Amino acid sequence: MADYFEDHCWKDVVSDEIMEIYRHYRRDLYIGQRPALLAIDLYNLAFEGGAKPVSEVVKEFPSSCGSHAWNAIKPIQELFQLARSRELPVIYTTTETRRAAKPARVHATNRKIQKLDPRAYEIYEAFKPEPGDLIIYKERASGFFGTPLVAHLTMRGVDSVIVCGETTSGCVRASVVDAYSNGFHAVVAEECVFDRSLISHKVNLFDLHHKYADVMHLDEVKGHLQREGMRRAV
Repeated sequence: MADYFEDHCWKDVVSDEIMEIYRHYRRDLYIGQRPALLAIDLYNLAFEGGAKPVSEVVKEFPSSCGSHAWNAIKPIQELFQLARSRELPVIYTTTETRRAAKPARVHATNRKIQKLDPRAYEIYEAFKPEPGDLIIYKERASGFFGTPLVAHLTMRGVDSVIVCGETTSGCVRASVVDAYSNGFHAVVAEECVFDRSLISHKVNLFDLHHKYADVMHLDEVKGHLQREGMRRAV
């Protein structure tokens, strides 16, 4: 198998011993015949405070991903542009803030709950939805759990999802695992996902790559999407 399988951001945190343990997971990577772009939680909250180091920006904006988020803007925009040029379905997820859903009642653990400001969970302007795009409102980490996402993907004949967004260790991971569990092949564009913690980002990408998804560099995703034979979803 080609050496590129492990040529990713986790090389500096995963030991040679662990790499050897996981060598049997190596395989050829692919994107399905009818992919969709799934953008996880690209909302204003993650970009608050600007492109400062996370350790600095969280003093005022505890949910921001700081420079990690801002470094991902251009790659994510490139991925959006490519998906739209190929007429792929574009689906966003964001946190449920609509008052009728009583979102304040749904939370995990006893951590401090921030005020659910609808503006904070609007899609960030750099990735503004276009007519025909779908926005899924969720109350848990996964974009699949308790939402109609599976129905929409099935209706459009989608067989795989290309995932971008945040956070790698949180809502991205949960959504990728649920994509796998629901029978959709998941591809994670490495440069297009981010986290507050680089160690969490790298380790979770390593784990997802060896179990539930194909982690690809953005250039690899471009190459796969530009090949002949890909069919457009309905």
